Amino acid sequence: MMRRCVSELARRRRPDRAVDTMRIGFQCFANISSSIRATDSHACSNTYATSCATAPDVISRETSSEMLVDSFGRFHNYLRISLTERCNLRCQYCMPAEGVELTPKSELLTHDEIIRVADLFVTSGVDKIRLTGGEPTVRKDIEDICLHLSGLKGLKTLAMTTNGLVLSKKLPRLKECGLSALNISLDTLVPAKFEFMTRRKGHSKVMEAIDAAVELGYDPVKVNCVVMRGMNDDEICNFVELTRHKPINVRFIEFMPFDGNVWNVKKLVPYAEMLDKVRQNYKGVERLHDHPSDTAKNFRIDGHVGTISFITSMTEHFCAGCNRLRLLADGNFKVCLFGPSEVSLREPMRAGVDDAGLKEIIGAAVKRKKAKHAGMFDIAKTANRPMIHIGG
Repeated sequence: MMRRCVSELARRRRPDRAVDTMRIGFQCFANISSSIRATDSHACSNTYATSCATAPDVISRETSSEMLVDSFGRFHNYLRISLTERCNLRCQYCMPAEGVELTPKSELLTHDEIIRVADLFVTSGVDKIRLTGGEPTVRKDIEDICLHLSGLKGLKTLAMTTNGLVLSKKLPRLKECGLSALNISLDTLVPAKFEFMTRRKGHSKVMEAIDAAVELGYDPVKVNCVVMRGMNDDEICNFVELTRHKPINVRFIEFMPFDGNVWNVKKLVPYAEMLDKVRQNYKGVERLHDHPSDTAKNFRIDGHVGTISFITSMTEHFCAGCNRLRLLADGNFKVCLFGPSEVSLREPMRAGVDDAGLKEIIGAAVKRKKAKHAGMFDIAKTANRPMIHIGG
């Protein structure tokens, strides 16, 4: 019966895409062996660590599933879920100036579908979920989603990445519903520049959201800043000052290529250059010990309450320790941010495929994950979705 449903769906005509997600997903579902051997334990190799990384944790058989282990031995315990493609800003590095075509509501995951898939991942070993978008706070049922997700047995961290525009009003309730970690995107401290970069007003509201998060006890409050040459690279030290008296972790992110964001290597400010600028202006800049799966290189500055970090996706990739998977708002499953390959989980769910079948589809996709993403110039030429479709 299950295979008949899958075959029916595979025959349906679907719009062309860079990757035929339905074909890949159902082909893998049909071909993968239904018998998966579990290992007694799994430990990430020390080669996954950055130069200052600590020893990786050993993943026991009792808390993990072979479904989440790729062919290179990487265990994926971190799931990013995009709740919506809609956003109340129009950031230049995220969305093309002409906007994007949004997926019809009927093709987006429902509340119950999100919870079902999340539970499947958590029972298999995922212990951290991050909610993204679009802008996750524009979803009307965001509080209820947080409440249900935070109640999943085995989940340790429920995080969210937000632009902060309406966050200050919603955050007290979101915290009550189990939201335990927070990243707020802010690329400039200059209100006029904020309006230019986001094509919308609202700088003061984002600053209010950061203060509200600090007051509610989020520690650290992470502030994501995409650094672009000629745009905001002159504000690096101003952002560092946010960490002087408050438990804020400013995360400087190298500008990355996605469809429609007009990426150019001339706009890229490399991590080494950013760090050099910080060291020229501050004494006592000390590298911290990073977890092997950290995406960031973390630093403390003498006399500062908070910290700074650098996300070096373009100049020093961290693929060897990658533990992240992505569920898009339309139900597509993506194993690499920069890879075009996707597989639909929505269609098999709606066709009646059970949890065991979904696990086979997920496991097959994870096993196909490559050792590392392409170089930045190849990424720039590779067809991929706009960031607002993928989820920040």
